[in-house]
Amino acid sequence: MVDQDGLPVRLHITAGQASDKTVAPLLLDDLPPGIVVADRGYDSLALVKRVAARGGEAHIPTQSRVRLQRSVPPDLYRRRNLVERYFCKIKQFRRIATRFEKHAVNFLAAVALASTRIWLRSIESAP
Repeated sequence: MVDQDGLPVRLHITAGQASDKTVAPLLLDDLPPGIVVADRGYDSLALVKRVAARGGEAHIPTQSRVRLQRSVPPDLYRRRNLVERYFCKIKQFRRIATRFEKHAVNFLAAVALASTRIWLRSIESAP
């Protein structure tokens, strides 16, 4: 999960065969309500209702197989690109890009270190 500036806020690793939307509620808990932008992979009515119950606003498009389609403003939906750019940034670290660490705990630690460097770069470059 990244914030409005594309900086990492929460990290969680799932099993390869698990859907990412199963851990989305864990990532959203204890955060202040706000706008949640996600891609079609997180299309779950339960997740949309959970965000709304907490006082937030979910902008998640429905998958194509769903009869009743939710519309998402295109300018807001483009903001999910921040997550993709975050993935590109952490893949600049060879240890992460090649999945050098085979255990999930060690891999998560490497991602956390890379995320810390990304945060430090943003702080150092701020005027």
